[in-house]
Amino acid sequence: MNLHEYQAKEIFRNYGIPVPAGKVAASADEAVAAANALGGPVWVVKAQVHAGGRGKAGGVKLARDHQAVRSAAAAMLGTRLTTKQTGPEGLPVERVYVESGSQIEREIYLSLTLNREKGRIALIASAAGGMDIEEVAEKTPEQILAVTVHPSAGLQPYQARQIAFGLGLKGAQIAEFQTIAAALYKLYVEKDASLVEVNPLIVTKAGNLVALDAKINVDANAVFRHPDLAKLRDASQEDPMERRASEHELNYVSLDGDIACMVNGAGLAMATMDLIKLHGGQPANFLDVGGGATSERVTAAFQLILSNPKVRAVLVNIFGGIVRCDLIADGVINAVKNVGVKVPVVVRLEGTNADKARTTLADSGLTITPATDLTDAARKVVALAAGK
Repeated sequence: MNLHEYQAKEIFRNYGIPVPAGKVAASADEAVAAANALGGPVWVVKAQVHAGGRGKAGGVKLARDHQAVRSAAAAMLGTRLTTKQTGPEGLPVERVYVESGSQIEREIYLSLTLNREKGRIALIASAAGGMDIEEVAEKTPEQILAVTVHPSAGLQPYQARQIAFGLGLKGAQIAEFQTIAAALYKLYVEKDASLVEVNPLIVTKAGNLVALDAKINVDANAVFRHPDLAKLRDASQEDPMERRASEHELNYVSLDGDIACMVNGAGLAMATMDLIKLHGGQPANFLDVGGGATSERVTAAFQLILSNPKVRAVLVNIFGGIVRCDLIADGVINAVKNVGVKVPVVVRLEGTNADKARTTLADSGLTITPATDLTDAARKVVALAAGK
């Protein structure tokens, strides 16, 4: 679950991390009132969306008077901001964050995330911070500094100092950086984050360190432990289909293809998508209905995947270990009848009561294409999607 910048900065404040003064606004009038309350002479108006790259997309504007604040807010609110991270459809801007301007001497990138290869949290930084950090990581990775944190010891002061020296910080700035890094690590652990990012962490002309931006991503599997964070969820920033899937306890991720997949088990779902790609097709989604799939859940899954107008065929691939294949077959039949499926459906069932399930499907009178194995299923669904 992602948080907006204004939400993340409030959490930063609670952990003693220095951030500029700012206020959130949902209208141009509120934005002007926020600027007036903050005092001038310069403000920054920032679109609040769950994506980076806002500055290059026109989502961050400098304003030197109240009219400029109003104009910037009015231009952003009610629109969809498109960045490299949002895709062509963009994300809706329902709020802006009005922040006091800062005098920037230099910009630094700083983040905490999980290094999955080492199974440890990594503190990552770069002296080449700011809007082009992705390009820096791609073209000059030697400019990226990182240390991994032992889970028993936590982030050690010497590790923070090591990064600070590498960033070229001096004097009191090193102690400031050490304090900020320690607070970010504490936040990361206590809030069950998957990412905490500051881009940029600035050095002001006065020589102080300030978090000019703030991003917090919370591990979705841990949100139940944080009801205060759950209240901050903004469903408008989420893929509508993924949101609907979560309501039915379905694990769903939208993709760009035209072959919808309904599978039980994440590993089998990944293998199914791989086979579709291998045989020349493009999966439209990842969908794991879970080991305890029911007829009702299968129907909900069909409704979900068929709401994608790109879908030209459906592949149902179920291994009946915990769940019985005959129950899945009943769910498929009910879904095809009730949802009004108008695209080809290929079904591969294996496991508990698989023979009974195949008989049920064959006797249904519906146009459902059976498959003997996963390769056969992939070949058939790719051909049907292509109209062959």
